[in-house]
Amino acid sequence: MLGRREQALEASREGVRLGRALVQENPDAFLPDLATSLNNLGKMLSDLGKREAALDATREAVTIRRRLARAQPDAFLSDLAISLNNLGSDSSRLGQWEAALDATYEAVDIRRQLALSRPDAFLPDLAMSLNNLGIALSDRGRLKAALHTTREAVHHYRQLALARPTPFLPDLASSLNNLGTILSALGEREAALDATREAVDILRQLVQSRPDAFLPDLASSLNNLGMDLSALEEWEAALDASREATDILRQLAQAQPDAFLPNLAASLNNLSPVLSHLGEREAALDTSREAVDIRRQLAQAHPDVFLAGLAMSLNNLGNRLNGQGEPEAALAASREAVDIYRQLAQSQPDAILPHLATTLTSLGIDFTALEEWENALDATREAIDILRPLAQAHPDAFLPRLARALWARGDALLASDQPGLAAESFAESLRATLPLLERQPHAVKDRYPTLLRRYAAACEAAGIEPAEDLAEHILATETSTEADD
Repeated sequence: MLGRREQALEASREGVRLGRALVQENPDAFLPDLATSLNNLGKMLSDLGKREAALDATREAVTIRRRLARAQPDAFLSDLAISLNNLGSDSSRLGQWEAALDATYEAVDIRRQLALSRPDAFLPDLAMSLNNLGIALSDRGRLKAALHTTREAVHHYRQLALARPTPFLPDLASSLNNLGTILSALGEREAALDATREAVDILRQLVQSRPDAFLPDLASSLNNLGMDLSALEEWEAALDASREATDILRQLAQAQPDAFLPNLAASLNNLSPVLSHLGEREAALDTSREAVDIRRQLAQAHPDVFLAGLAMSLNNLGNRLNGQGEPEAALAASREAVDIYRQLAQSQPDAILPHLATTLTSLGIDFTALEEWENALDATREAIDILRPLAQAHPDAFLPRLARALWARGDALLASDQPGLAAESFAESLRATLPLLERQPHAVKDRYPTLLRRYAAACEAAGIEPAEDLAEHILATETSTEADD
């Protein structure tokens, strides 16, 4: 499969070379064709993971089409919007978030203008750009704006699907899937579950008539359904959804490994923590190891595309190993993940630094389990330094990660007999967690009482009183525990 795609890429490059030669002779006649060839080349390069080259090709297509649209807007504005849409996607993949947003906003503006005059022709394109804009906003942690935009995309696709279900039901399912992801990130777990369930229901219907076309999309929505159900602590239902997704993707990967092994690895990654929570720890560990094995194989062949996924799976494997009481093996997995993320962050800092911070927190926890206090403190300090500015700019997206890193640092400080500093770290973690109790209760409510107790223990060991704003929460937790007993 990849061999054929490389051949197609060379043919696309030859088309661009030919187009450039023709433009030299007659630019007015051949500039539109060159822009189309560059646009197609950019898409092909992006699919093969050649992201910088893809961005260069798409940028050139945008430049040409912008020039053409200024001279003949009726003829070329629609083409400009297509290239801007692709430019947004290419920029996002390289972590150039603001550039991605600028391009996608411009595509939306153009298509909104076109849809006003010719809705039948351009409303589908507007809905597509709104969907992409929602994804770009979500990637930047601007979740409320993403929610508004994605809801508009769902509204348009629902309207289109009512009139013409065959072409537009798949798009409606896709936008519902994105809506569920954004709602989940905002802590609106029940609404997220409703959106994802509707996407799954639509895709089950589509799979009955065209399984080859829609089984991959069904597996993707089932994966999201499993995560939504996990967030609501409906663990058995989450396991059913995640297992069904994995079974579908295993079947698809056997027939077309190049196309579906990456999706299978992602599904295994999601299945593992559900198994772990249900006490199936050996199965969870085996599942994480399989995900790592697949992604290692993929990354050896195409590192630009799959190294980040390998790092994510290694981090998850480290978490499973730590839970199984294998701290040395957990440390090795986390260290490898950190090394990969450091390498990737050199060229893609905006995209990779949040993942590096999450993995450094895991590495700090592993060091603490091995009583390597200084290393634990170094790792968690670096994670916190990365996450503080991110949490200030995008609290919904990054406060939970910052709270976890501060908690991990507090544990290392308390275990290394520094209770005063531990109390400070726990207190900051608690204050980061408090806003989440209202916005994302399912994400933090089980951990919050434990964190309060760790803070109280650190204060007692340091011989200090808990801060006034936190003391009442400690008292409420103790009262609740006594009532439960």
